[in-house]
Amino acid sequence: MNPALVSLLLGFAAGSLPAGYLAGRIRGIDIRRHGSGNIGFTNVYRTVGPGWAVPVLVVDVLKGLLAVWLAARWGLVPALAGLGAILGHVFTPWLRFRGGKGVATTIGVLIAVSPLAGLAGIGVYLVILLTTGYISVASLLFAAAISPLSIGFYPGDTARLVLAAVTGVLIILRHTGNIGRLMRNEEPRFGLWLKLLRRDRGGKR
Repeated sequence: MNPALVSLLLGFAAGSLPAGYLAGRIRGIDIRRHGSGNIGFTNVYRTVGPGWAVPVLVVDVLKGLLAVWLAARWGLVPALAGLGAILGHVFTPWLRFRGGKGVATTIGVLIAVSPLAGLAGIGVYLVILLTTGYISVASLLFAAAISPLSIGFYPGDTARLVLAAVTGVLIILRHTGNIGRLMRNEEPRFGLWLKLLRRDRGGKR
């Protein structure tokens, strides 16, 4: 079988594990029927709590790392396996092809395939999150930044650039609902950030 196709399928299988959905089921709820309906870290945090959200985040990141690692170990195409993992997370067949938004799995893939761009992208994400308190804004700017970062750190590497560009567009498309809520000033901020902000204000009084 074609190595490129095998790489995509391997990554898709690794990325398709719906960790957020499974966490909700363990707690006795269908996470898709609560909050935003998304199976990613943010909705799990708001719906089930940080004790379940953090493991979900870790698993979603590890899915991307695992796919790339296996592809490299088996002589396949790591970048395509990484792309497959992201697609598997976003379009998981176990939930009728309706999965998460792909940010955490993208981070795992980039750390494995393009570590410098991945770490810089995480830096962008954290700065925006701490500045604005909006996970959606941090995710959108992370998605917009990873292509320029890939060009800057890996000039002339077409595979890394294509991976970053396709993934960035996919993440932005998955956040169209968030963009609409941001424009209407209806987007909620991250609860932990608000708690820290309130504590800071309380300490200044």
